[in-house]
Amino acid sequence: MQELKRDWWKNEVIYQIYPKSFNDSNEDGIGDLEGIRQRLPYLKELGVTMLWICPIFKSPMNDNGYDIADYEAIDPQFGTMEDFDLLLNEANQLGIKIILDLVVNHTSDEHEWFKQALADKNSKYRNYYIFKEGNKRPNNWRSQFGGSAWEKVLGEDAYYLHLFGKEQPDLNWENPELRQEIYAMINRWLEKGIAGFRIDSITFIKKDQDFASLPADGSDGLVSCKHKTRNRPGIGKFLNELKKETFEKYNCVTIGEASGVDYKEYEEFIGKDGYFSMIFDFHYADIDVESGTDWFKRSNWQVKDFKQLLAQSQETLQKAGWAANFIENHDQPRALSKLVHPDFQNAHSACAIGALYFFLRGTPFVYQGQELGMKNFQRSSIVEFNDISSIDNFYRAIAEGYSEEAALHFVNLRSRDNTRTPMPWNNDKYGGFSQVRPWLAMTQEYSEINAKNNMVFEFYKKMIALRQDSAISPILTNGTIAFLSNVPENVIAYVREYNGERIYSFTNLGTEKEQVNWPKAMEHIFVNTHENKIVETENVLLPYQSILFK
Repeated sequence: MQELKRDWWKNEVIYQIYPKSFNDSNEDGIGDLEGIRQRLPYLKELGVTMLWICPIFKSPMNDNGYDIADYEAIDPQFGTMEDFDLLLNEANQLGIKIILDLVVNHTSDEHEWFKQALADKNSKYRNYYIFKEGNKRPNNWRSQFGGSAWEKVLGEDAYYLHLFGKEQPDLNWENPELRQEIYAMINRWLEKGIAGFRIDSITFIKKDQDFASLPADGSDGLVSCKHKTRNRPGIGKFLNELKKETFEKYNCVTIGEASGVDYKEYEEFIGKDGYFSMIFDFHYADIDVESGTDWFKRSNWQVKDFKQLLAQSQETLQKAGWAANFIENHDQPRALSKLVHPDFQNAHSACAIGALYFFLRGTPFVYQGQELGMKNFQRSSIVEFNDISSIDNFYRAIAEGYSEEAALHFVNLRSRDNTRTPMPWNNDKYGGFSQVRPWLAMTQEYSEINAKNNMVFEFYKKMIALRQDSAISPILTNGTIAFLSNVPENVIAYVREYNGERIYSFTNLGTEKEQVNWPKAMEHIFVNTHENKIVETENVLLPYQSILFK
């Protein structure tokens, strides 16, 4: 196998798998590693070159695997380490790399370290977590999932910190011994031959050591923990050490989930000597809400706002380093439901929003089912939700004065369960995902929107081929990006340029036809989401039409 260049990951197309919902091989209603292996031919046909698999480690699944009880064991519901090795080997033979989720801000409360910390307050493991003595909560921080970020230790006058669920105690990164344990574990995974990691909640590892309260921001008397625990001064020391002790020793890829990072700090994160290969930028992804954690605070966004955020993001990332481009993931609703007017939520629009982001500068990420044009579900009761964040937001919205009906509406729009519904492979009962009732109900449209004879799939296949293996691949991969301003408000247009060659992308994200003046006469159209519509002579883009041309 030839030696990979240092920045090999710039040439990848990454497909995110939520293993619980991808494909069930043993008919227990839960997706598994063997299920992923069985679908490798599908992924190869699509053209993706790397799989990011969400957590498969041993876990009590209070937060669907993001609460890890053992970093070096596969959870039995997903299979065994032998299953993983088989998947890794077969994927590599097909030219598909695999990266895993790295969750090192917290563990499960069922991790051996935490059990030891509770069993003996004088053990070294007490200092692996953040405990505070006293008979009242140390401060008024609210966890990311709602409620106090402090949980009382049974039988003691003490509390432990959890920035997420109470079953997810935060690790104490101030402790060098703990850090060395984490690094050793990471290196053992990299030795196994995985290509790298997507790194979860990494900007939360540094906490302000004064542990001070702040003025409340909600009717519960609490304040979001992010002001004192997210991307705080001193985090660079931890992140540099993490890179030096692990990632730098291997030619691996690292993608940081780096919420709360200011644009002026992006170079520290992804510059020449940055902590990570690339990071996700949530500034444009969270366009539909004022804050990623308060779903009842809806924004009344317009296309011009989205366009401005997208352009600012791309221009900042271009100066600083490399982008991880996405419109969907396991924490976001379906992009078709979020970005497109309800009257236009169809296959053509799914292709248009796909084309809008796919040709941006950076590495494109495709989330499972996105390539089928999947939409949000509609649940009629809070008991139908699995996601703890959805349940918390429902009750918080009611506490803030909203009716149950309004609270349910907010949760349906934003629930993380929207993208966690089982993958529909065909129109059989349960969509070919399983022969038995799945762990989470399917979307309502799975009999029509599935992997069989799917127009959106064919479109994604074409886009991936254009980026990976065509005459314009060098421009789409290596080219600069500049957004065009002399276009209608609802049109997002940018130019990619490399070695003097230019490719233009135009997308109408509005519900009316838009008159446009093309920058130059069209020489060749590579992508047109409405192929029966001749754009070059009429200077018109239909609603949710996207074209890529030279």
